[in-house]
Amino acid sequence: MIGGMQAFRLNGSRVLEIDLHGDAVRAATGAMIAYTGDVKFKNAGMGGGDGLMAGLKRRATGESVSLMQCSGQGTVWFAKDAMEILLVEIAGDTLKVESEQLLALSDKLKTDVAFAGLRGASSGQGLFTTTVSGMGTAALLSAGGPPIALEVSPQSPLVVDPQAFIASQGRLNQTFVTDVSWRNLIGESSGEAFSLRFDGSGVVYIQPEER
Repeated sequence: MIGGMQAFRLNGSRVLEIDLHGDAVRAATGAMIAYTGDVKFKNAGMGGGDGLMAGLKRRATGESVSLMQCSGQGTVWFAKDAMEILLVEIAGDTLKVESEQLLALSDKLKTDVAFAGLRGASSGQGLFTTTVSGMGTAALLSAGGPPIALEVSPQSPLVVDPQAFIASQGRLNQTFVTDVSWRNLIGESSGEAFSLRFDGSGVVYIQPEER
């Protein structure tokens, strides 16, 4: 927990507990499974609580995030599809995350959409990602088992399957590797095959199951 923010804690590995003391958090719509106290729930809007321009940008790029605001006094429990939960502290830096992997975040954190590059010059297809920045805690989801944190250093760039990617944090440069022969070996040759490559210094979080 950072500087008096809400207490995010895990109850087991698949349930998130958040204590509210007259403040608010944002969470994935429909993820609340129980609460105690005087807690109000409302739709955070099409911008996920970050304003009209954020909503218009999300609509234009297709990088949607459906969030609700939870405020008041009490404790709220969250879960989604029995997926594992990862807590990530954000201290003035930026977390890049797949929007569908975002379970909850401190209300002071800001979300936006960033252009992540092209999947390949042959298709010209753009790829966008959700960014989370500020000071606070974000709760992320991992399908198929516990999330895996992989360190990236200038000496050790990392290549990951985009279907396993959850989030990245640090001073990382993301590019696309389009010559991916291993997909053909496991029968995943439909569409354009590509992987994500990360160079620099930071952490990449992946899940043990493809989306």
